[in-house]
Parts: sequence; structure tokens; C-alpha cells
Amino acid sequence: MSIIADRLSRIKPSPTIAVSTKAKELKAAGRDVIGLGAGEPDFDTPDFVKDGAIKAIKAGDTKYTAVDGTPALKDAIIAKFKRDNDLSYEPNQITVGTGGKQVLYNALMASVNPGDEVIIPAPYWVSYPDMTLLAEGTPVPVDCPKENDFKLQPADLEAAITPKTKWLILNSPSNPTGGAYTKDEMKALTDVLMKHEHVWVMTDDMYEHIVYDGFEFCTPAQVEPGLYDRTLTINGVSKSYAMTGWRIGYAGGPAALIKAIAKVQSQSTSNPSSISQAAAVAALNGDQSFLQERNDAFKERRDVVVAMLNDAAGIECITPEGAFYVYPSCAGCIGKKTPDGKTIESDEDFVTYLLESEGVACVHGEAFGLSPYFRISYATSMENLKEACGRIQKACAALQGEAKAA
Repeated sequence: MSIIADRLSRIKPSPTIAVSTKAKELKAAGRDVIGLGAGEPDFDTPDFVKDGAIKAIKAGDTKYTAVDGTPALKDAIIAKFKRDNDLSYEPNQITVGTGGKQVLYNALMASVNPGDEVIIPAPYWVSYPDMTLLAEGTPVPVDCPKENDFKLQPADLEAAITPKTKWLILNSPSNPTGGAYTKDEMKALTDVLMKHEHVWVMTDDMYEHIVYDGFEFCTPAQVEPGLYDRTLTINGVSKSYAMTGWRIGYAGGPAALIKAIAKVQSQSTSNPSSISQAAAVAALNGDQSFLQERNDAFKERRDVVVAMLNDAAGIECITPEGAFYVYPSCAGCIGKKTPDGKTIESDEDFVTYLLESEGVACVHGEAFGLSPYFRISYATSMENLKEACGRIQKACAALQGEAKAA
């Protein structure tokens, strides 16, 4: 009899973490590898945020806190939601977890019964389906092809809803595509949701502040106040504030759901780090002007990456509205042969070829639920990006034969 629980057979390890780990192992072994797999800003945490943590340490704020967040952090989150999203919450409507990932997990564990369906637009962040499966729910992926800019269409949402639907998970700007919904696009989706009162909305707004070209971010409960009582609006400090290692995520939602989430957390991790919470207070309450400077740098990188990828034989890449990812198609390479005679049969074969031949680590599209694509994170230096994209161009040029017809 195996010691491993049956439930683990339903899920797989995170492919994005696996790619980053593989790249680090190859580097340690002496290979020249450029890792484009990690969804982590290369910028440092701002000094004023670090200062908030240092002050907390010196003040002795190193004890247990309330399970789901300190009063000071909840107040900062309430102010942020009002300032940025015109959403009003009370402290009992706010939860704080060890990263946005834990908040998502807690929410699914607290709300999903066996057989409940969770609609997940594809491509999706790799963890949504597996967390749903761990909660004994049924993931319902809905394909969102490149022709629709990888965005969920109202008719497709309508078609996916059944009496068993519990949640729609909506991520904008998106990991892995960088696609973001305009106010009109979001309103078209919320109009569908207003017709189905049993469907709740879980938003992953982690990349809210990383948008380009004058794009105006919006979130469902902001666009349609009628959804306020069945929306969990999730965010965090990891991406915008370059605080991935601090592990702080948060959400606003109905008090009964927030209480249930706290119950789950009380029997798992209990409270997030007191020091990290103090740093998050500094981040949310502090001067936000640095965000635009960093966005300008991300946009410059995005534009170079998109241009260079579109110059690679067999690659097509659209320009995303936000986040720090691109999700190019490698359909024009499928069916071709590598210089050593191997046929590229899938996007996984393609990224394996890039890693083995040119030392460029990317994540294959199948991991995100839509092929044949691959994800590149441009949260690294311009020097690395230009070198990596040049290597991708070289690898594509070396492929032989005709691409498989779509």
C-alpha cells in the first residue's frame, strides 16, 4: 500500500517551476543558459518597502498575528481597493495569505464541493486546474484562441455555464499571455454572469499595475456592482512591487466567504509573516510613482521581444496589453526537423529543442492549456532578452522541411 494519497494522482508539479529549476541545474553544470521561464520581476524590492520591514523588526513586531492579516495591513488593503478600484470593504471582508496562490487555494478549498465546476479560460496560469482538482472540483477549460487575443468571449462563457458551475476564474492581465480586458470587454462578460446568479467570480488581479500604452485596468466588481456580493477580488504585492519572496497576497469579498477562507488558513499555515505584512503596508501606503518607471522598462523590453520573435522563422507573436509575458505561436515550426533529424511534433518538443540547442529556457504552451505556443517572461535584462531572442531566431532558421498544415 502506497503512503501517497490518491488525490495527488490528479495533479502534476508546476511546469513553470520545473523549467526554472532545470535552467538553474544546467547553469550550475556549466551550461550557458538564459532562463525565460520565471514569472518574477528582476527589479529589487523598493527601499521604502524594505525600510518598513526593518522598522517592524526593530520594533519587535515578530510575533504571531491574526490568522488572516494584521489590522494595519487590512486597513492598507481597504484603502488600496478604494483608491485603485472604487471597491469598498470592511475589515471582515479582507483576507491576507502567504501569497496570492494561497488565497486562491484557500478560496477553492473553502467553497468547492465534489463535482462543482470551475470555468477556467485557456491559456491559464498552470495552478488553477490543479488547485480545483485538489478541492475535488471539476476544471472546465474554455479555449481562447489567438484570433480573440486569448480573451474569453461572452458566447463561450455562456456555453460553458451549467447548473454545476460554482466559479469563473478570471486573470487580467493574464499569465501567460499578457492579455487584458478593456472595460467594454469586461462588461460583456459581466452581463453574462448577471444572468446566472449561482456563478461566482474569482479574479486574479496580480498584474493590475503592469499595463502599457495607456491601457486602463478594470476588475469585474468595479465594472458591474451587481456582482459585488459574489466576487472574490484577489491581488498581492509580489509582481508590481517586486516582492515575490515576501509572500503576501490578499483578497476582498463577502464576509461569509472570507471567514471560511480564514478557517482553512487557521489549520494550515496560520498567519503570514509579520515582517512581510509590515512591508506590504509600506508598499500599499507608500509612493506609487516608481511603478510607471518600471512599466516603461517592461514596455521597452516587450516591444523588442515581440519584434525579434516575429522576425524568427515560423514564430508569430501578438503584442500584449500587460504583465511581463508573451505567448508566441510556434505553429510554423511544428513538423519541421532539427539539424540532428528529430521532428518537432509539439510545443514541448520545440522548447526542448531551444533549451538543448541554444540554451534558452521557455515554458511550453500545453502546460497553460493551449497549443502550439510557448511562454516567454521578459522580466529580465534587455541584454539577456536580445541574446535569447537572437538564439531563438538562430534555432528556428536551422529547422528544415515544411511545417505541418494547421
